[in-house]
Amino acid sequence: MNPTYPGVYIQEIPSSVRTIAGAATSVAAFIGRALRGPVNEPVPIASFGDFERIFGGMWVMSSLGYAVRDFFVNGGGQAVVVRLFNHGSTEIEASEISVGHTDNPLVLKPASPGAWAAQLRVRIDDLDDEIAQGIADRYSLDKTTLFTLRVRDLGTGREEIHQNLTIVSDHARSADRILASQSTLLRCVRMPADATESFDKTPMPQGTNPWWQSESTSARPSPEPSDGKSLTSNDLIGPGKQGAKEGLYALDRAGIFNLLCIPPYKHAEGNDPVVWHHVAAYCEQKRAMLIIDPDPSWNSAAQVKTDQLPTSSNAAVFFPALKQANPLRENQIETFAPCGAIAGVIARTDGTRGIWKAPAGLDATVKGTSGLSVSLTDAEIGQLNPRGINCLRTSPASGRVIWGARTTEGDDRLASEWKYLPVRRLALFIEESLYRGTQWAVFEPNDEPLWSQLRLNIGTFMHGLFRQGAFQGNTPRTAYFVQCDKETTRQSDIDQGIVNIVVGFAPLKPAEFVIIKLQQIAGQSAA
Repeated sequence: MNPTYPGVYIQEIPSSVRTIAGAATSVAAFIGRALRGPVNEPVPIASFGDFERIFGGMWVMSSLGYAVRDFFVNGGGQAVVVRLFNHGSTEIEASEISVGHTDNPLVLKPASPGAWAAQLRVRIDDLDDEIAQGIADRYSLDKTTLFTLRVRDLGTGREEIHQNLTIVSDHARSADRILASQSTLLRCVRMPADATESFDKTPMPQGTNPWWQSESTSARPSPEPSDGKSLTSNDLIGPGKQGAKEGLYALDRAGIFNLLCIPPYKHAEGNDPVVWHHVAAYCEQKRAMLIIDPDPSWNSAAQVKTDQLPTSSNAAVFFPALKQANPLRENQIETFAPCGAIAGVIARTDGTRGIWKAPAGLDATVKGTSGLSVSLTDAEIGQLNPRGINCLRTSPASGRVIWGARTTEGDDRLASEWKYLPVRRLALFIEESLYRGTQWAVFEPNDEPLWSQLRLNIGTFMHGLFRQGAFQGNTPRTAYFVQCDKETTRQSDIDQGIVNIVVGFAPLKPAEFVIIKLQQIAGQSAA
């Protein structure tokens, strides 16, 4: 400030406080096959109604819809869904809809693949001459190139009306531009080659339903659309998927997710073991937890095999599967993968108790289920728990509950520091929060003023967790520490543009075993 006249000058000085907000902890990602919807696109949803609207709801040919339903039934709040589509060994011929002139048509296609598109009906309506002339003058167009495009999904009753479209390419109202930005049902494949030629438009009597003769006055997709083939491991982790950000790697465009569920895509069979290993490694990169479903061949505790499971601190396996009524088959009781319900219980526990609370115990009830595929005894649970298998059991008072909270590194023989699921998830939460909350420090002068700001802001964040009961210890000194000074960042680090921050915390570990010692007090004679 350069004062020029006698008086009072006010200057605002920025403080060194930069609040670190906690990252989301229970955003669940689901990957699988669906009836409809975008393919290889991560779509955020906030309810099962969103899933029904975008992806068509539950489907007997896929376990994805059932898992998403279980997630929201059990307390989930946010999810990301990636739909995969397998065209088979040979590319399925794409369905197209041709409207207008037979020899020079406007060629459209369904917005997403699937048999749902067989119910699409498209028609082109002419505009009133006076209205058409006014619009043509406004947009500097020939009125004969203007039309109204109507599309109706007979399966859901959804209808779209796109007015004042033109077949003139590169125009603001061209059909390809408008459909790409506004339509959820159609996309434009090819515009007519001759834009000076008028369309064959269907006359619509005044005041009548435009679909009054839908079979004869509207166009439908040809050839008949298909739902494709069953998914394989190549659809998730095949060659070229990572570079194209497709399959599993479509989640690279999803922002943040904390829980990953891949319901069985082989129906009666479990997912390929090689897939679990690739997905677990991917979750380690993304600071997320993988929820592994039990193999359908595990029909008893003795048949549970862990040799093909990934040994990862970012994965957890749950056994057995759930018994539920299938509303698509007259509510017959069938077996379903538990991953969606487990993710919902984890999300519910995060919201009510905190991420440091193990999502297990009598409070961790699994809702919407009528039973378990295998009834486990205490002795059988005692065999599986030390091997890192989280069991589900039936409690007389609570119903079906989760009775284990270990990662796949939770085998007692490994002696891993990431043995427990809540400990690992708390560490991932702190990592993600600090990663996002310290981006401002990049390119700041690397000296004591920056170090003190980092200590202040990270320390404030850690103290907030301490006050919520996330750590062991009665005082901040015994619960956590934050170090960023000349001891952690030496001159050689400064010369390389590096600032080192060391954060430590004392995690809370679940009380897996409650031991009660009871003894009699010997009677004593009165003095």
